[in-house]
Amino acid sequence: MYKQHYQDEVVPALKQRFGFTNPMQVPRIEKIVVSMGVGAAATATNANLLDNAASELATITGQKPAIRRARKSVSAFRVRVGMPVGCMVTLRGVRMYEFYMRLVKVALPQIRDFRGTNPDSFDGRGNYALGLTEQIIFPEIGYDDVSQMRGMNIAIVTTAKTDEQARELLRLMGMPFREARSEA
Repeated sequence: MYKQHYQDEVVPALKQRFGFTNPMQVPRIEKIVVSMGVGAAATATNANLLDNAASELATITGQKPAIRRARKSVSAFRVRVGMPVGCMVTLRGVRMYEFYMRLVKVALPQIRDFRGTNPDSFDGRGNYALGLTEQIIFPEIGYDDVSQMRGMNIAIVTTAKTDEQARELLRLMGMPFREARSEA
């Protein structure tokens, strides 16, 4: 459904706005990376926190997450090389469009006092990063089933060459960007 929307409405609009002649020049979403850090999982008493986080991430994305391990030792956090510290999922294709649709149409409007996402969270190469503070904004996660509130990072990787192209792509795909404040 969202892929069809992209092909029918977004591609012609981007071609007209930026003067693309070849359809392959038009920016598109390449992948979405959803990651969840679980720093407290380093201690032996909280070993099942990582399993809970992984199962919640799998429920949200519909794909089994990969466990991420520490690359460096940090004695202040009691983390050693190789300890599991989080989980992540890389979404492509149909699952990516499905997740994006649920994020934009269902999850983001669930946030209390939501005024839009930050339009300046681009990295300079056309990729967008978004941080969420609670996993319960997704309807798949029941409030009573959650043992601990966890945030997650969502990185939307596009083929856009500039931030302006990526911003317009995501805006046309339904991302609710916050309006820029006018200095009066």
